[in-house]
Amino acid sequence: MEFSRRRLFGAAATLAAGMALPRSLASEDALAAPFEALPLNLTRSSLAQDRFSGILLPQARAALDRHGARIPHRDMIGLVDFSAPSRAARFYLVDMPAGQIISTHLVAHGKGSDPANSGWVERFSNRPGSNASCQGAFLTSAGYVGEHGASRRLEGLDAGNNMALSRSIVIHGADYVDAGMAATQGRIGRSQGCFAVSRSEIADVLELLGQGRLLYAVK
Repeated sequence: MEFSRRRLFGAAATLAAGMALPRSLASEDALAAPFEALPLNLTRSSLAQDRFSGILLPQARAALDRHGARIPHRDMIGLVDFSAPSRAARFYLVDMPAGQIISTHLVAHGKGSDPANSGWVERFSNRPGSNASCQGAFLTSAGYVGEHGASRRLEGLDAGNNMALSRSIVIHGADYVDAGMAATQGRIGRSQGCFAVSRSEIADVLELLGQGRLLYAVK
């Protein structure tokens, strides 16, 4: 699979500017739980890079190994860091052989995971009707065109997300996932548990994260 230099350089710039948590690192409630043990004098970009390389990427590799028989293509994965707020570009497309982020994207979480509409994931649920996000390893399945346009079905591979297919948890585009909204409101809109991305980026996401690959979401 070939990737443009523009896309790779754009991902590097976003890693420095957009992956990090936008709340002030000096504020009392700035850090989500996975970050609490890290020194507060880390820059935002180094905080995000340390978490990606030291925590998220190893967990994703372990998920690939754990579910290897179910995942035929291991060249590219999607990685969603739900410890970051929705205003951050927390959906990473990762070239696994190189261990490099190819692109980063805004992604919504479910209304049931953020009932106060704070922009932060508070809880997960695998229950039908919860409108919540769920975490763990997903297998990307068939693409289709539905209510939200071009979309891709997801099959949950873990106990905490094994209802994803029957709950219609998918990747799709949405108008409420918008960089302008993230900048002005400090958050984007919420889904009903789906991994909703910007309509302007959904085609690229679906192309790169094709059928038979891993999507791994974690907080």
